[in-house]
Parts: sequence; structure tokens; C-alpha cells
Amino acid sequence: MANNSNNVAIIFGVTVLVGRELTKRLISKSKWKIYGVARNPEIIPIKSSSYHFISCDLLDPFETTQKLSMLQDATHVFWVTWASQHPLNTPECCEQNKEMMSSALNAVLPIAKGLKHFALQTGMSHYVPSNAKTIHLFDEEWLRPSGSSNFYYVLEDLLHERLGGKFVYGAICKHLSLPFVFGGTRECWEENYIDGSDARLIAEQKIWAATACEDVVCSDGEAFNAINGSSFTWKEIWPILGKKLGVRVPEEMFMEGFWFKSAMGDKKKEWEEVVVKEKLVETKMEEPIGNS
Repeated sequence: MANNSNNVAIIFGVTVLVGRELTKRLISKSKWKIYGVARNPEIIPIKSSSYHFISCDLLDPFETTQKLSMLQDATHVFWVTWASQHPLNTPECCEQNKEMMSSALNAVLPIAKGLKHFALQTGMSHYVPSNAKTIHLFDEEWLRPSGSSNFYYVLEDLLHERLGGKFVYGAICKHLSLPFVFGGTRECWEENYIDGSDARLIAEQKIWAATACEDVVCSDGEAFNAINGSSFTWKEIWPILGKKLGVRVPEEMFMEGFWFKSAMGDKKKEWEEVVVKEKLVETKMEEPIGNS
């Protein structure tokens, strides 16, 4: 991949929403070369002379070392992926994600001598425990919640140690003319949320932190939040989503005890029919959006 680039990015998790958006925005800028890494192949390949896709299972240390051995010129790393085979934030989840990042670091750090930036993407649970009853405005200075097991912390600690310092439900409701009922608790239905982040905003924030931030004083391991700012409740936006999707929105949108997983668990055949009817990219209903 011939390209006289000053900046060379490795994007781990390039097939997820933020990974693809980040890639497209870096391609649009000059002097960037991008390596995109993911376990599964790209459904819609990104075509650019400055971009190269690498299919790699990061949980296989030998394959990881072999596939990433060409990345000696890497200057920036963006980690926007996670392993989801185990329930979120269980010890097994933490260990598996640590193994995945360790494999990548073991392959890249010894050869990428010009590496100067590593961005780890986390989420709201970095600040708020998953069992929290209420959610308040949070910022980068908050301490970790006590007694919380969180794979974000495991990855963050690993970096400090090593670096030195698809909306299927709506489509099926439309296909089967089912009422577009909200699945979740009443607290979730009525809670005021502020954790809404557009993939385009996150991509731009990552590019800023990787480039413009170099000209100001930033301490190692500094955290930056990227959220759209406005708050919302599911109670407010659910009918808007329904109208956008063209589904039947019932007068009572909240139903106690209704869960997406149980309601959609036997609808794989229907999803396949939707894919064919709407000429969609072929995907399996159980494929998680946030996993590569």
C-alpha cells in the first residue's frame, strides 16, 4: 500500500459503527494511512488506496502476531472493539477482553517504534455501575465506582501497564405488523438519559485527540467524554422511532415484562425474509452491532 503518510492508524474493530465512521473520516484527510482490523470480514468493503483491511482473530496470539507483523509504521492505534462471548463485565468477560488486547499489544508494540497515540473507547458503564438505579451527569474526573467489575478498567489498567503510564426488532415488527412495544423496565422507560453519542461525533473526537491534542498539554492516559449533549427519555423518543421505521405504535407503548430477547428469539426465519424482501446486506439476527 504505497502512501507517503505522516500518520498511520490501526483501527481495531473497523467493522463496527464507530470504526467505519472513523476510517471514512481519516481517509478524507490527507497524509493518513489506515489499517482496519476485525475478526469477521467486511460486509461492505471500504475502497481506498490509503486503506487496507486485515482479517484477524485477536484471541489467537499466533495469528495476531502473524497478521500484524507488517505494521511497523503504525503511529496511532484506535481500540473500538470488544469480545462479547461472555456476559458483560463478568470475570470471564474481563479476562477474554484482556487476552484480546494483550495479543494485539504483544504483536504491535515491539515493532511499531513510532507509536505515539493509543485511544481506548469505553462507555457509560466506565462511570456508572450497571446496577445503578439512577444516572446523573458524569465527567472524566470521576473515580471508578467501588465494588464494580468492569472490563473497561481491565483494559485501561493493561494499557497503563504496557504503555508506561442494526435495529432488527423494528424491521420484524413492520414485517409481521406487530405493535412496536418497548422492551425494558419502567425505570428505563422513564429515566432521563444523557448518554447519546453519534458515531460521527465520536470519530471526530478521536481524530482531534490523536492530532490537535498533540499541540496542547495532555497528560498520559487522559480521558475525554464525547456525547451529543441533549438528554432524552425512551418514553419521549419511542413513538418518533416508530414513525421513522413505519411500524404500528400502540397507544400503550410500555408493557411490563416485555423483553426484546424473548419476543424476538424465535424470529430468525422472519429476519431472513426481511433481508431478502428489502434487499439488505445479508446478516444474522444474532450478530451484535458493537462486536467485530
